[in-house]
Amino acid sequence: MAKFVLAGKANCGYYAKAELLADYLQKNLPDFHVFKIVQSPDKWESWLQALCKKNGWVHQNSPIIWRELVDRGGKGLLLGGFNDFMEYAQGYYGFTSDMMTTLMLKIAKENMKTNEKEKEEEAIHRIQKKAMAIWICGALCPACINLIPTLLNGEVFGHSQEVSLNLLHIDGPLSILQGIQMEIEDMAWPLLQKVTVQNSLRKAFMDAEVIILLDDLMPEKGQSIEDCYREMGGVYQEIAIKIDTFAKPSVRVIVAGNYILNLKTYLLMDSAYAIDHCNFVAVSTQLEGEAKALLASKLNVSPLDVKDVIVWGNIGRSTYIDLHKARVHQYESAIWGPPEFSRPVLEMLRNKNWIEEEFVEELHEHRPKIQAALKHSLGLSTAVAIHKVLNWWYHDSPPGEFISLGVVSQGDFDIPSGIIFSVPVRFCGGKWVIQSQIEISEETKDKLKDIVQELKKLSAAPPQGSLFGTPLPERAGEPDSKLGIKWHQEVRHGGQQARGSNN
Repeated sequence: MAKFVLAGKANCGYYAKAELLADYLQKNLPDFHVFKIVQSPDKWESWLQALCKKNGWVHQNSPIIWRELVDRGGKGLLLGGFNDFMEYAQGYYGFTSDMMTTLMLKIAKENMKTNEKEKEEEAIHRIQKKAMAIWICGALCPACINLIPTLLNGEVFGHSQEVSLNLLHIDGPLSILQGIQMEIEDMAWPLLQKVTVQNSLRKAFMDAEVIILLDDLMPEKGQSIEDCYREMGGVYQEIAIKIDTFAKPSVRVIVAGNYILNLKTYLLMDSAYAIDHCNFVAVSTQLEGEAKALLASKLNVSPLDVKDVIVWGNIGRSTYIDLHKARVHQYESAIWGPPEFSRPVLEMLRNKNWIEEEFVEELHEHRPKIQAALKHSLGLSTAVAIHKVLNWWYHDSPPGEFISLGVVSQGDFDIPSGIIFSVPVRFCGGKWVIQSQIEISEETKDKLKDIVQELKKLSAAPPQGSLFGTPLPERAGEPDSKLGIKWHQEVRHGGQQARGSNN
């Protein structure tokens, strides 16, 4: 089989004439095959020199034709230029070309226009397929390592979307960050264009389209929550300014962790003036998943079979776990139905004492127990919760399902507008929508009012601004037990609450 390669400048008339002859031979001779390479005039000389150097050929003009020795292997056999190809075609196949010069030049002009159009389309394609810049702040947190594979496998952002991964850990050891960078590069992810690391905010969030904040600034021993929040305010305001300055206006910001996520998210949202407030969310989905797992264990079903558990409130501080709408699928009982059939969780549990006391206590102790065993903060469950939020944000919620998420309040459920509060939401068209049609009891409304009051108290601590405009005055006497030196997380259900250190 004869396989020829025909290469030339896009505006070369001789290339056009040789191309038409090669097409004619390929059409009429079953064993003749041609592969064509067209180069723009500005790239032709450098491309030709590199080709000849690689193969040890001497050739200067357009076109250049060689034969690939596909049946024997080895480097290609140089045939030469236009005249050499004409002689070869006439001698071996008895074909020649009598194309007029005017037609030859006309075809060359058309080839040039086609080449320019292809270059424009390629440039547009490169712009459209520019690597998506993803930033993870808190890169030394365990959740980061667990999260990275889900960001690079194409499931969330698309199987053709390249990713630029940027890892940031403020004041973190650069040597460790560089070690993580090398390990990621060694994985050779097809969609990973590059990975960078840094330990300062100097060039943070450049061109960011997704920002994930994993940092957990916790109170030091003997430090009040107000003082901790006041210090945290400065850090998060600085982060917000960098996001506002360098990130894309459409950037999506996800805040995850264990400690007062509502206020952290508010500080970012309030100080990033150019970013839509709806682009900042706080992950309460992890706590929702923990609640579902405990309920599933009690009901002897899979956690996936428990739906519509709602986490209300101040994530990592005071939350209310609402089971009034929760339903369980695949539950073995006298009544059985298809997979979509479900029963109310509260009816199936039956044990009121466990619901009101033991469930709350077990849920509160669940995460600290795991962290004590691991001797570090959670990684896998945090990463899965973030991945779920991102996946739904980009691909919409499954039909009929919602999740709990800290978002800026729109005034629904009598929650003051403008604060960050965990509520049930669905994703549709790349935006979250609060499920305001859900009816809640008076008891739930009272719980939400208590949590709002707590947010008001905490909002008085930041050095600048407040969630509600004017900070509330300090209370006389001893500090409130919720705001004292020892921080407590509260998980509530049905009027009961449990306390314990989350450190």
